[in-house]
Amino acid sequence: MSVLQTPGVYWLSAKPATVGGLAVGVAAFLGYPTQSVQVNQAQPLRQWSEFGAYFGAEAQGSYLAAAVRGFFQNGGRLCYVVALAGPPVDPQQALAAGLLALDSLDDVDLVAVPDLIRLLQPLVATTPIGQLTPPSTGDIVRLQQTVVDGCERHGGRFALLDPPPDMDVYSLLSRYREQLSGDSAALYYPWLLVDNPDDATIRAVPPCGHVAGVYATTDRGVGVFKAPANIELEGVLDLDRAVSDADQDQLNPDGVNALRVFPGRGIRIWGARTISRDPAWRYVNVRRLVLTAARWIEQNLTPIAFEPHDTRLWSRIARELTYYFNGLFAAGALKGANAAQAFYIKCDAETNPPASRDLGLVVTEIGLAPSIPNEFLTVRVSVATSGVTLVAAG
Repeated sequence: MSVLQTPGVYWLSAKPATVGGLAVGVAAFLGYPTQSVQVNQAQPLRQWSEFGAYFGAEAQGSYLAAAVRGFFQNGGRLCYVVALAGPPVDPQQALAAGLLALDSLDDVDLVAVPDLIRLLQPLVATTPIGQLTPPSTGDIVRLQQTVVDGCERHGGRFALLDPPPDMDVYSLLSRYREQLSGDSAALYYPWLLVDNPDDATIRAVPPCGHVAGVYATTDRGVGVFKAPANIELEGVLDLDRAVSDADQDQLNPDGVNALRVFPGRGIRIWGARTISRDPAWRYVNVRRLVLTAARWIEQNLTPIAFEPHDTRLWSRIARELTYYFNGLFAAGALKGANAAQAFYIKCDAETNPPASRDLGLVVTEIGLAPSIPNEFLTVRVSVATSGVTLVAAG
């Protein structure tokens, strides 16, 4: 921001972050508003005050408003909100239709369903959550798997998942986490305690909205290749249950990102893992880097369709990809002493034999060395006559 010298009112642009011209950190929230609106239509919001105008005030029967508020409190700049169809529409069909409403949007790269648990309740907005019979864990997993599968089919989106409410670590891992699968999703635990501005009460809400805001802030400040972790959550009073070191010893290996309270440092995201069981996709930032690269490739190489398939086409593809990945390397997204160690592009006669060319295919091989988060810091203490020396090794 430029330094302002003269008192007055100034308009500041509130745009999402971009990578190579692509918007990143743009979230889509699906849920139940508190006033009647058209369902399955994506409404863009650029500030929290717009939510009430379109969807009504916050209410105990819906988590949608709390998630959107948390998104903007934590630095989000642009999100879309999709109102889902309520009963008697089948929950699976309602969710599928809501996700379909996002298909035409090119800028959404984060998807969350804060009201997912409400999809399984017969009364959406009128009955307090504590007065309803909790849905089965299997039903919750089934709907969340639909969200993850939808993101992976789209190819450029990442799902932010909320655990079932009131679930301890043992139950979370044994009854819920083991049933989830996929590479393009992250799970955050536990729920958050926030204030309800309408009646000055405190309520537990799922963490997806606040976490999405952190993603947006990290994307804007550094890039998608920065792990969205060790960042304080804004607008949170407390956690609905404490997470200890012993708890995280169980959560982290299973790809569950803990939210922790640290005295003097606030409430922070203390994990950056996906739910994937593939070691290549273990970290959120690595997966999102590749997803974003895929979005860039699709957007920027589409114009080459129907071009003559010859060496000039191969050279053009290699040139444009090299330019893009050089930019990522310069920004610190890729590791290596030089660009040759950080990535390679191969588009030639070997990747495009006559058989594939006859099918109209252009095959390019890309190798990347993404930067890996420094999760663990090992400290070795050496004692000598001159004193104590602490040596830290990543």
